Amino acid sequence: MTYAFDFSGFGLYAGMLVRGAAVTLGLTAVSTVLGGLVGIGGASIAVAGPKWARWIVASYVELIRNTPFIVQLFFVFFGLPSLGIHIDEVQAAILAMTVNLGAYAIEIVRAGIDSIPRGQVQAAQALGLHGRQVFRFVVLPQAIANVFPALLSQVLIVMLGSAVVSQISVPDLTYAANFIQSRNFRSFESYVIITITYLVLSIVLRQLLNRFGRGLFAGRAARGNSNSHGTGNAPRNWRNRLMWRGARTLPTER
Repeated sequence: MTYAFDFSGFGLYAGMLVRGAAVTLGLTAVSTVLGGLVGIGGASIAVAGPKWARWIVASYVELIRNTPFIVQLFFVFFGLPSLGIHIDEVQAAILAMTVNLGAYAIEIVRAGIDSIPRGQVQAAQALGLHGRQVFRFVVLPQAIANVFPALLSQVLIVMLGSAVVSQISVPDLTYAANFIQSRNFRSFESYVIITITYLVLSIVLRQLLNRFGRGLFAGRAARGNSNSHGTGNAPRNWRNRLMWRGARTLPTER
């Protein structure tokens, strides 16, 4: 059995494929910015917030990480209108992608914060920085630099997972492929094209963001480990309430 490939008619739909790719990238860009903010805010609460706030963040993370993205998307698009919240399909896609990415980003950024040696915070306090300044200028930049590759991978996962937003009629790349194959009945060729397109988008986006990260975080990744600062036996919860409670001086370790 042989199959005759025929890509001759796809030129008519080139514009639709380009627009679909643009929508996919646009959704990814907006949800990355918003999801990153959710991740940073949630991670800061997870390591230094009050107990009730940490419980809320932990519940949110567990809920999102243990449910399928398409279910989250349907809940936002079909469920919220039942509560009187009406949004269009693009807004629903952005919200669902942001909520999904934010949950994973919280855990990634939290791990980055935990990787910062305690001695750096002590040094910042010795220079007169208070809790918020320590977090903003010392801990957070190095934490993001340490986990930037993991964040980048998660962004790409979200971009590839966004293919399901075509199920709520968002005109993304997958929606374009579904439309095209329904018109020319060349399903195999249609999905070959978008498979290659997703692959190219992923590779190019990874390279661009890697270059951006190297420029943005040059020299900011924490060097060595906590033992090099004489605090290797320090408890891992040393940050609790450190970041937000002002100039609390940590005891000198013996």
